Amino acid sequence: MPSSTTEETPQRQDASLSHGLKQRHLSMIALGGVIGAGLFVGSGAGIAAAGPSIVVAYALSGLLVMLVMRMLGEMSAAHPSSGSFSAHAERAIGPWAGFTVGWAFWVLLCTVVGLEGIGAAHIVTGWLPGTPQWMWVALFVVVLCGANLAAVKNFGEFEFWFAALKVGAIGLFLVLGVLAVAGVLPGTDSPGTTHLADFLPHGGEGLVVGLLASIFAYGGLETVTIAAAESEDPVRGVASAVRTAMWRIALFYVGSMAVVVTLVPFDAREIVEDGPYVATLQRIGVDGAGQVMNVVILVALLSAMNANIYGSSRIAYSLVRRGLGPRALGRVSGGVPRVAVLVSCAVGLVCVLLSRWRPDDVFAWLLNTVGAVILVVWIFIAVSQLRLRRRLERESPERLAVRMWAFPVLTWVALAGMAAVFVLMAREPTTRVQLYATGGMTAALAAVGYARQRARGRRPV
Repeated sequence: MPSSTTEETPQRQDASLSHGLKQRHLSMIALGGVIGAGLFVGSGAGIAAAGPSIVVAYALSGLLVMLVMRMLGEMSAAHPSSGSFSAHAERAIGPWAGFTVGWAFWVLLCTVVGLEGIGAAHIVTGWLPGTPQWMWVALFVVVLCGANLAAVKNFGEFEFWFAALKVGAIGLFLVLGVLAVAGVLPGTDSPGTTHLADFLPHGGEGLVVGLLASIFAYGGLETVTIAAAESEDPVRGVASAVRTAMWRIALFYVGSMAVVVTLVPFDAREIVEDGPYVATLQRIGVDGAGQVMNVVILVALLSAMNANIYGSSRIAYSLVRRGLGPRALGRVSGGVPRVAVLVSCAVGLVCVLLSRWRPDDVFAWLLNTVGAVILVVWIFIAVSQLRLRRRLERESPERLAVRMWAFPVLTWVALAGMAAVFVLMAREPTTRVQLYATGGMTAALAAVGYARQRARGRRPV
């Protein structure tokens, strides 16, 4: 067994953090976590490539994500921790594994904070031309950083209302879309199944492109297991979030893709140019659809920034508490790891500067490096669950408040699915570079983590 602090009780491990998140916060974080800017905007390229078969692509990737969340939920309900999958990997495999997956995810979150800031600023400068983009990025980061520095309940409140708006918007979209498909929306004729006739317009290759695009749209689901450690009832919060993941994914992702491809031809230029949701709303006669969706996308981006600032600071805090990072990042005051929050925000701002100063080399390399990190995280989750489940059944069966379905068969199925995604990424020129760059960073982190582990005499399980 590794002599790691992950073997402490969850309460002791995160004792210095506050527990200001309420069940309503966790519920909305879980609900809103599946609705990101990638769904509203990034899905357009997938639809153009896969056509109506994008529904199948999102269903397949959604099944994989549901399996991953079930595994993560099982471990997080048994051992709630702000380190989430990083703490589970350390407990199951060894300190080097927790170090590798934790810091890789931290780099991903900090980079994405910068990207989301750029996207949000781009929307605002479209409304207020002539204002500098950097000013808006700085404003968003300062406001959200300030909210995260003050108290965890501020993060919870921001996410609660951000999520409420996103859920309301996607819910309204689905209602209008279903009415239009049924032909009962005033002023709109139903196209029936006309647009679904060419289901695989670009063959299997198009479906592969759509599948890869859909995989990375699901990022953000992990935040609820990080936040659960600071809630009033971590076990109930995680269990509730995981058990409702299936219908949320089916409704928000698969359902909305089905509405889009039924109402709008997959090869319509506006699907990529304006985004699939704007194109659909315009097609059914909603005035000002572009501006309405811009507001929703802005909220989705700010919500993701808020969640990623929170998640990166807690991952860093947990790594330090477990002796896997610089001690300064673990300083807590007022129940908040404020140094970790500030450093995470600062790294996000550096990414923004790199996008201006070195967009074609350093920034492009950074984006490729984090491109496949989420798949690395999922693999560590699956391997950790395989090892920890047997241990929990033997030593603490009462902790299994959430159980992985058909264990271990579906865990192995999920691992096979992840391997298949890696193979598909290696076949596509646009994703091959991401795969190699992420692999290089992961290997480097693993080497450093293993060297640290050997130097401290902490052996893997």
